[in-house]
Formats: sequence, C-alpha cells, structure tokens
Amino acid sequence: MKIAVIGGAGVRTVIFINGLLARYKALHIDEVALYDINQEKQQIITKLCRHVVNRNHKDLIVTESADVRKVLQDADYVVTTLRVGGDHSRVMDETIALNAGVIGQETTGVGGFSMAVRTIPILLEYCRLINEIAPNAWIFNFTNPSGLVTQALKSAGYEKVIGICDAPSSTKFRMAAKLGVDEKDLYVEFFGLNHLSWIRSVKIRDEEILPRLLADDAFLKSIQEFSMFDPDLLRMIGFLPNEYLYYYYHREKALANILKSGATGGQTIEQVNKQMMEELKAMDMDADPEGALQIFLYYMQVRENSYMSTESGLVKRPLLEKGQLEVPDGMGYAGVMLDCIEGLQSKDGRDLVLSVENQGSIPGLEDRDVVEVTCHVDETGIHPVRVEEVPEHCYLLMRLIKMYEKEP
Repeated sequence: MKIAVIGGAGVRTVIFINGLLARYKALHIDEVALYDINQEKQQIITKLCRHVVNRNHKDLIVTESADVRKVLQDADYVVTTLRVGGDHSRVMDETIALNAGVIGQETTGVGGFSMAVRTIPILLEYCRLINEIAPNAWIFNFTNPSGLVTQALKSAGYEKVIGICDAPSSTKFRMAAKLGVDEKDLYVEFFGLNHLSWIRSVKIRDEEILPRLLADDAFLKSIQEFSMFDPDLLRMIGFLPNEYLYYYYHREKALANILKSGATGGQTIEQVNKQMMEELKAMDMDADPEGALQIFLYYMQVRENSYMSTESGLVKRPLLEKGQLEVPDGMGYAGVMLDCIEGLQSKDGRDLVLSVENQGSIPGLEDRDVVEVTCHVDETGIHPVRVEEVPEHCYLLMRLIKMYEKEP
C-alpha cells in the first residue's frame, strides 16, 4: 500500500516517517511518496526521511516528485498537510489580529479564519485531483484549522475525509503516564469541535475516575494541558478541557501574555524554521546525514518547547544539545492516522478522537456537522460515540463556532 503526502516538505514529515517504521509492515505500507511546491525544502526533508529509514535498517520506500499526479498515482491513503503562504502568512495573521486588539492565534479566531480562507480553495483542488487519480483513497487532513477545513471538504461532497489533530491523543498519553497505566487501558472520551472539545469521561478498566481527577489539584497541575487553567473553573465546568479552550476561558490572560512577550508563536516558529533550513543548506547532508538529523532534531526541540508557552506563561523545558537527541516516535498526528488505518483494517478496532460528521453523536447538531469526538474505528467504518446530554454552556459555544465554520 502507498501513502501520499501533500505538503511533504513540512518538518513533521520526518517524525511521521519514524513513527511509521514500527508499524508499516503490520499496516501493509510499502511506500510513502512526498509532494511539495517547495522543491528545495522537499529534497532536504526527503534526505532526512531516508536517513531515518536507513539508520533503523528498514526497507520502507520514501519517494518524492515535483509532479503531484505521480505522487497520487495508486495511493491508498493521502495526507494533506499544507501551509498556504508559508510561515510568514501565519505571522501576518497573528500580527494583524493583535493590532486590532484580539488574540492572534493560527487556528482560532480571526487568525484561523484567515488561514482557512487561503487554504480551502487549494485543498479543494487537491481533493478534485485525488478523486480523479486515487478515488478510493482515504484522505487524512492534518491541515489547520483542521475542523473548519474538514467541514469545508465534507460540505463540498468529499466523503472519505477524516480530520486529524494530535491534541487529544497527546493529552491521553500524558494522563496515562501520570496515572501509571498503559494507554490502552485508559479510556478518555472527548466531545465537541476541533480545538473546542471537552473530556466527559475517564475510565480505567471501566471504573469512572473523572470526578476524582477534577478534585486533585496535584494531578491538574502535572498535566501541561490542564495546568494552564484555574482548577476551580474546571471543577465548575465538570469536564477536563482541550488546551485550546484556554483562548476562550482565559481570553484576557492569553492576550496580555502575548502582548507582553513581544513576539507571537508564528514569529518564533518562522525564525526557528529559517535557522534550521539555513544550517541544513550549508552542510553536505550526503556526507554527514546523522549530523543533519541532529540539527533538525535540535530545532524541532526548540519549536516544540515554544508551543503555547507565550500565551500561557508556562516555563519552557531545558534544551538538550545536538548529538543527544532521538527522533520522536511519531505519537502525534502520525500516530492518530496510523491508529485509524490499523482500526480500519481490523475486526476489533480502535477508540480514537477524530473530526468526522456528527451523525447523531452530539444532540442538537446536524448530522453533516463535522465534530471532534471519540470514535470506534473498525473494518466496518468509523462510528462516533453518542453523547447523551450536553451542558448548555458547551452547547452554545459549539453552536456559535459551528455556525461560523459553515458560513459560505
């Protein structure tokens, strides 16, 4: 089987390949084909990907082409991971918002809307090509704002599209580690929209523990996603939050922190990516592929360390030096996608958080509304769990944002 990646020059592609190495045989994946309009960057990322494969003594084939049709040919799965306009477009979105006195963030509010306006027409054209060249392929949309973009693609009639976000799976991973249980033994049920969701149930071997977790200040402070929030607020809500709810529940604090820092998240990422690519371009990657990989991993560490630190005021983690860094296991976006593929190929299936059509999962929303919910994925398809009751404060916020997402 073949995975095609549109936007293959993205820095996360290297981590995606590394995550795939542990599972590609079981998932019957033979080839990953990369396409990007930035061919110079594409060739650098392709070399890093191939080195990751070679250093692990695997036989996964990584190809790249300037011809998107060639990349899509015979694809069974397609990943869309675009940043239309490049890194600087994000900087402009966030800066314009801040100049108007509102939060500048790439996936929520006016920043997310601007990104969607640039992105959706391009993705619709790629989906048209996918329907023509690989009509049976599943499309995994990693492109942000994932919920809004997935809604647009679904509304345009592209049925085999799944929105992917790593925030819920990363939260579950950290919760399992803190609770000292295997991730597969921890059931964490989300409901809502992408970057606007809540955890309504946490179970260990069918025992509900959410009330206990909400009452435990030490636990709340120990999980990065929850530590940003006022514990009393979470107890009043009665749910654990997706981290992006910080921009709604602590809006004034987030805006003040961004303005005080003097730099947006986009500016930080743009500078990190620029420095990384300059160093990689200046070296002979063929002669020293491991040195190139260590440069890449160092800057990815800097990048990840900056994540939501400006808005939340959280202390950054210490950085490790080049030469001491291991490639992340691909737990994030890639892990969710691979879990979904595994589920679709199996009888027993997997429980995953995905952006899919509602189909009665959340009462009060339309069946065709794209929601982010826990789904059971197996060989018969993708089945969202049913949420029996939604508190009014959650429902009103979801309805407001869903109306915005569906406006023509």
